[in-house]
Amino acid sequence: MADTPRRKASDFDPEVMRLFDQYVHGIIDRRGFLSGAARFAVGAAGAAGILAALAPNFAAAQQVKPDDKRLIAKYLEFPSPQGYGTARGYLVRPAKKSGPLPVVLVVHENRGLNPHIEDVTRRLALEGYIAFAPDALFPLGGYPGNEDAARAEFAKLDQAKTRQDFIAAAKMLRTIEGGNGRLGVVGFCYGGGMSNFLATQLPDLDAAAPFYGAPAPLEGVPNIKARMLIVLAENDERVNAGWPSYEAALKQAGVKYELFQPPGTQHGFNNDTTPRYDEAAAREAWKKTLALFDETLRKPAA
Repeated sequence: MADTPRRKASDFDPEVMRLFDQYVHGIIDRRGFLSGAARFAVGAAGAAGILAALAPNFAAAQQVKPDDKRLIAKYLEFPSPQGYGTARGYLVRPAKKSGPLPVVLVVHENRGLNPHIEDVTRRLALEGYIAFAPDALFPLGGYPGNEDAARAEFAKLDQAKTRQDFIAAAKMLRTIEGGNGRLGVVGFCYGGGMSNFLATQLPDLDAAAPFYGAPAPLEGVPNIKARMLIVLAENDERVNAGWPSYEAALKQAGVKYELFQPPGTQHGFNNDTTPRYDEAAAREAWKKTLALFDETLRKPAA
């Protein structure tokens, strides 16, 4: 039996995609999505089918198996005295590369450390990086294995403490065994916003690649020393509304940045588990991200 063809954003009405973005980010609940999507389907069952079609399929999108022999992967706890006290993340490094390696902090979306972000972390490790993805939900028991439950748990976090957990992770990675002293960060959606924030808090951060995330607090932009790759979707009114003022602040502060905003893309276009995925745009965004990290992180720190 042939595989079911991958659905694309263009298969859905733009209003459905807007509703889905609101649902994913907690602006409306499941009932709100089903009510709105029912206009584009036959009854409630049809609306539920639309939601199911938009839901992530982790297994189908997995690129690197968790037990890939080319990698060494484990979960690592680390102290976060200003945050939740103890935090945990997924640490992956190449199995056979010797010598100090560059380090990348990976920040998940608003569902915690799910299988997709673990896979992205392994993808980075295969490129010759030590990659570490904290789970913001660890203080609440960790990623629960279900996206809806994860979103609900995420809303319970004290974000002030969570931000400190990610700062603690970055500081831990600066001196991690096998690292070369250089550090980059990449994050998606919530993680994009966190990447922007970390760039304002870590004057020794070398590079940041925030994907469709909220801008950093503008008063902190003059503190950014990292090179930035700002990745935005074209059709993302919610996030893009903050870009003009953020760009003006980056220019005013003299921050070295590049904007990549591929046409026709939706928020989440790099996530290959859902129909919002845009293969060509995601490939180019990943290429640019790796180029940024290659240029800024490969040389050992002075």
